[in-house]
Formats: sequence, C-alpha cells, structure tokens
Amino acid sequence: MSGPPSAPNLRVGCAMWAHKAWVGRYFAATTKAGEELASYATWCPAVEGNTTFYASPTTATIARWAELAPEDFRFCFKLPRDITHDRKLRNSNDLVRAFLALLEPLADRLGPLQIQLPASFGPEDLGSFENFLISLPSDFAFATEVRHPAFFAGGLAEAPFDAILERQGVDRVILDSRALFATPPVTPEEHDAWRNKPRLPVRPHATASQPIVRLIGERHIERSLIVWRSWVPKLAGWLAEGRQPFVFTHTPDNVVAPELARRFWSEVCATVDDLAPLPVPERVTTQLDLWAADDPTDDHEPKPG
Repeated sequence: MSGPPSAPNLRVGCAMWAHKAWVGRYFAATTKAGEELASYATWCPAVEGNTTFYASPTTATIARWAELAPEDFRFCFKLPRDITHDRKLRNSNDLVRAFLALLEPLADRLGPLQIQLPASFGPEDLGSFENFLISLPSDFAFATEVRHPAFFAGGLAEAPFDAILERQGVDRVILDSRALFATPPVTPEEHDAWRNKPRLPVRPHATASQPIVRLIGERHIERSLIVWRSWVPKLAGWLAEGRQPFVFTHTPDNVVAPELARRFWSEVCATVDDLAPLPVPERVTTQLDLWAADDPTDDHEPKPG
C-alpha cells in the first residue's frame, strides 16, 4: 500500500554556500571557514554548487560535505567544464564516470546535476548531445542549460532540443536575467554582471520532474521580487502537477541572495497549500553578542533605553 502523498516541495537556494559577506549577517560571527555549509543549510535546502564546474573536490572534501549537510538538503552540482566546454560532451564517458563516483557519498542528497553548455554549443551538436544523454546512468538526475540563441527562438532548433530532453527524462535549466537588466548598472559587480551574464528570452518549459530556474536579480530585493513574481503561477502549476522544482537566486554580489531565496519561497507559499516548509535559520551571533557573553555583569535581560 502506498503512503500518503508527499507535500509539494519547492527547494530554493543560492549559487554557493560560503560567502564572506554572509558571516555575521546570515551566519553566526563565529562561523569558521569550511563550516559554512551547516549554517547555509538552515537558510536554504539546496545549492547550485558551482565550484565543481571549475575543479573537482577531493574525496576528503566530499566526505566533509556529507557530514555537514542534513538529509533533506540537495546539491545540484555542475559537471566539470572539462566535459561540457573542453570536450563539448564528446569522448567524455571516463570523466563522467569518475565525477559521479566522486559524488557517491552524497548520492542521497543530489538534485539534478547540471550540464551547463557553452554558447558555441548549437543545433549542429544535438546528435552528440542526445548520445551523451543516452550514455548517462539512470540512477542520477540531470538538467541542461544551453546558451546558444537558436535554442530560444522556437521552431527548428528549440523544439528538437526540448524533445530530446523529454525523451531522456532530463530537465531544462531555465535562466531568467530580466531583473538584472531592468535597471542600469551602478556598482562594479553590476557592470561585471551586465558584461558576463546571458541576456536571453525566458523559456519556462518543464521537460522532466525537477526543473531548475536560475533567477538573476539585482542588489535591491524588492525590485528583483517584482520581476520574479511572474514565476509564482508557473511554479504553482508545476507543483500541482507533482513536479519538484528548484529555484536559485543570484545577485551581482550575492550579498542578499539567501534572503531573496526565502522571500521568493514565501511568495509561492502564499498561493500553494501545504508547501513543504523551509528550514529554520540559526540565530546569528554578532560581535556585540560575543562581547556581552564575555561580560560577567551582563544578566542578558533587556536594558532600558
């Protein structure tokens, strides 16, 4: 006999779990380098894990992440760029096997692994792309992000691309950078984001059960949320269909990204009954708290004034 249906689950998160600006703001001031994952997991139940795109972690590092991450946490790591960019998926089975074997200690906490392809990966590569997907083991979930303009124009390239994803049960990574480009850049980080982030049409099409949405915003929380609210009915619809989407929030400096993730989740929660709850953030210990703890005359009662 099957059990009761699980609650709709929208997992939100950021591009990374360690950011110096979060210590003392979202994490306790006493948080040590290398221990940020445990604190981050009290704010967000998922993370993109961009670090694996640039370099594979050691087995000791993977073991440490397995120790720090709670059971219901999900990593959506990116495949190494050796596979996606250098080899463009060709002749890479050995690298894929080695990468997946490395992640084995985290197997029960993996969301879709992301296949982020370069803008040079175009319609002419669809044959090798499907062959690559066919070669992937079925006990891992995958999602693909493309950046070639042809995959965002409908018709001759986009429809076959989506059809391949649907046949192979692979999700599409959906990028929405509208909030970033809605206002002119001011800070150095915003100018850098304007130069480097893709400006492509939004294609909110789910091809499998765990679509990934990457929301690229700006430094102002409210201005980002105004743009992102258009996603609420789409996500509510996916949840009603039984899908389990992931949403990752970015800003040029990522200072407020964890707060943005939770605020966006609240927007969806207001329209979806029985949405699985977010974790409860740990209490942030500031430097003032530490000084008070060292003061033997402090009785920790509220002071007048």
